[in-house]
Parts: sequence; C-alpha cells; structure tokens
Amino acid sequence: MTTLLEKVDNTRIEANQLLNSKKRSELGQFMTPMSVAKYMASLFREKHLKAHYILDAGAGVGSLTCAYLERLINNNLAQSANVVAFEIDSILRGHLTNSIQMFSEKLNLSSQIMSDDFIEWAVQTLLDNKTLLDQNNQLRVTHAILNPPYKQIASDSRHRKLLRSVGIETGNLYSAFIALSLALMEEGGQIVAIIPRSFCNGPYFRRFRQYLLEKAAIHHLHLFESRDKAFKDNEVLQENVIIMLERGGIQGDVTVSTSTDGSFNDYVTKTRPFERIVSSTDTEKFIHIPTSSVENPIVESDKIIYSLQDIGVQVSTGPVVDFRTRGSLRAMPEENTVPLFYPNHFVGQYTEWPKEMKNPNAIIRDDTTEKSMYPNGYYTVVKRFSSKEEKKRVVAGVLDPEKFDTDVVAFENSLNVLHSNKQGIPRELAYGLFVYLNSTLVDQYFRIFNGHTQVNATDLRTMKFPSKQVLMELGSWTLTNSGKIEQEQIDKKVEEIL
Repeated sequence: MTTLLEKVDNTRIEANQLLNSKKRSELGQFMTPMSVAKYMASLFREKHLKAHYILDAGAGVGSLTCAYLERLINNNLAQSANVVAFEIDSILRGHLTNSIQMFSEKLNLSSQIMSDDFIEWAVQTLLDNKTLLDQNNQLRVTHAILNPPYKQIASDSRHRKLLRSVGIETGNLYSAFIALSLALMEEGGQIVAIIPRSFCNGPYFRRFRQYLLEKAAIHHLHLFESRDKAFKDNEVLQENVIIMLERGGIQGDVTVSTSTDGSFNDYVTKTRPFERIVSSTDTEKFIHIPTSSVENPIVESDKIIYSLQDIGVQVSTGPVVDFRTRGSLRAMPEENTVPLFYPNHFVGQYTEWPKEMKNPNAIIRDDTTEKSMYPNGYYTVVKRFSSKEEKKRVVAGVLDPEKFDTDVVAFENSLNVLHSNKQGIPRELAYGLFVYLNSTLVDQYFRIFNGHTQVNATDLRTMKFPSKQVLMELGSWTLTNSGKIEQEQIDKKVEEIL
C-alpha cells in the first residue's frame, strides 16, 4: 500500500518533469527528495505542544511540511497543526494544497496556501507589527522547515530594499528566507533548512552570518559530501548543508554529521564544541563545518592557534587587474617597465621570470600604475583560483627579490600577497609560510571548512598558523635544502610540528 509520503514524493517527481530547467532556474527552486525531507523533519527537537505552527516558504509540492506532519502523527507530538506554506508557481501550488490536505484525516489541521511573494509578505508583516497570530492573539511560528530558492538579489532591486527596511542585509534569496523566518519566529522556535554551503564563509554573507548568530543557536549541521547526488534529479551542483537553528536558544556543542548523499547509508555524526564551529576571535564569523568523516590534525592542534595578524603579516589581493590596464602591459620587460607576476611565475619555492606564456611579464611604471606597486622584497603569494579538478586548492609561492634588479614589483589580481604593511617580510618567514601553506594538511583543512574553489584574502586572514618562530624555523629548513622541495618532504616536515 502506498503511504502518504510516497504519494507526495511521486507528485514531486511528476511535477519536476513538467518544470523545464529554464523555469526552475527562474524560480531558483529545487524540490526536496523525500529521503532528505524525512531526515530534515527528524532534526527538530521534540516539543509536546498543543499545536504546532509550521512555516514553509518556497514549499514546492509540500514534501518538507508533509514529512514533518508525518512525524507529528507518528510520535504523537501535537493535537493539531497550523501550516502556512508559500508557493508562487500555480501548478506546484495545486499539488501543495492536495499534499497537505491528505493529512487532515490524521491530524486537526489548519492550512493557508499562499501565492504571495514571501519576501514582500514577510517584510510587510514585520513592518505592520503583525505576525502569524493564534486565537489568543499571540505570535505563532513554532517551526519552519525550508528549502528556499537559490538566486542572487540585485543590490538595487525591490527585494533588497524591502529587506533593508527590516534590518536584513543579504544578497541571495535563500539567506533572505532564513533571516525573515527567524524574524517571524517566536523565542524557542526551531528552523531546519537545506541551503548552499556558500553562506559559511566569505565577505558576501558576513552580515547574514552575524544576523543568524545574533538571533539563533546552531544545534546541528549536516553536510552532503557529494555535490551532485543529494539533488540528482535536478542536477544541483552546489555543496549543500542542512542547518538546525533555535531562535533565542542557548548555544552549546553542535552536532556535525555527514553522508555522501540523500540515502544516508554512510551517515556519520560527531559532537563538536561551538568554538570549533565559530571562533570567538573571528570578526568575520565564518562557520566551519569540520566533517566527522575527515579528521585533520590542524583542527585539534594546540600549536596552530595564531592568525596572520598575530605573526605580523597582512594579506591583500594583487592590485593589478590586467583587463583594466591593458595599455600598460608588456609581453616582455623593456625600458620603464617592472616585473608583473602571475601564479604561473611561481614554481615550487622558485620564481621563474620572465617566461614564455600568454600572460604579460611586465607593466609600465608611470603615474597611473605607481600606486599598485610594491617595494621589491620577499613575499609569499597564494593562488586565488583553482578548478574543481585540481589536486590542491591552496598553492603558494615565494618572490625572491634577489632575482630582479628593480626597486618595485607588481602583482596581478589572481594572486593573494602576504606582506608587512605593504613591504616585504623576513626571508625565513616568507619561506616558512610557503612550506606551511603548501602542505597537504592545510589543503585538506581548507577543503573541509570551505565550500568554494577560490582562496580569498579573507580566508587566509581567518586561517590558523603556527607561531612566527616555528614558521621561521620551517623557512630556515627550506633554505638549507638544495633543489626543489617535494610534496612528501613538505608534508613530513609540517607533521613534525604538530
């Protein structure tokens, strides 16, 4: 006999086939497989309330809400349930209505199926100081279960202006839906949402992270280790995370779990101190997800606790943007030019310049380019971009000033430059940073905590390093080795300091 949830999932599959990829892209919505929906519903902490007030924004055919209603019924958690579900697509909205109504025979159920734009509705509700009210005229959003749309919001758009009017600054629909749901929710209310991992780091979502951490406690994080299998029906390639939040909750340890995909066959879970998730000293409020299936010694080491600031180093993005300075670029050095460095100028611990390649090797030095130049000196550089197929995400090099008869040099925008107040850094420190950053442990550490393929200056600022003294010792070891240092040697040496 087909269960109610199986019927809902069959509806999802049928509806998904009717929606073409262009339509899905316009909506930014990818419907949730029932296995994932049931797992998400299981993450709510049990509260035996007389009535549950459930919000589902971007509900699709109702998979998430129905999975939670099924849990309420099976666990006898509530006498009744009130659902407010938003879906702007008329076809999906018809399926949504039918899906939720199937549960009315098993539960005292009240439902509102809304065609409104959720952002406009929620903002207006907050501005009017109205909320979802129960019969006692009290705020009633106790649970929100969400798979919000994934789509950028233009900075000058109506949605962005509406969000700012209620103190929310964010540039994507999914983070806007989470923030608004938190704003509408009563104290102690819970949210379970599946969203891209991109919000965890980088400056783009900084204000959203701050808002989230001010409003709620994080109790659970689940990461799908395969980018494409959890939503295989929709060809979703974002790295997704499920997050469980409690509005106004007391922050304690966080349960971190992983599985390859939505079958959860290899499900692994581990409890982590919150300090390991969000460092108290991190002004960026990066949310680290140390996966329980991949242990990394750097996470636990009491010897790797320093920031770049602690060791007297800053990091900046290379200031020369080549497409904006084409008229000043030269294929090879000539009179009145200085060296211009790209990632492929750095091979191991050596600088190879000039070299035959498609990128220029030099830039004219004049009044328009002078401000983008650095005094010649020792610098550690880190490649900013890598493809998903590359073996390493973090790749560092060292600029050796003794190779160039010039008082200034220039770095292209595809490099991060580690410097000291726009000056070079000590020779041993430059090579020590080179060794540490090129270690396999650092690369694994970065991949665990970062869902993107770029290495941004902000990522390097928030990373942890050994002490300056240890880095200088690593640098001295590098300089006493003749010939190119191989990866195996680097890894062995870095493991020694752990």
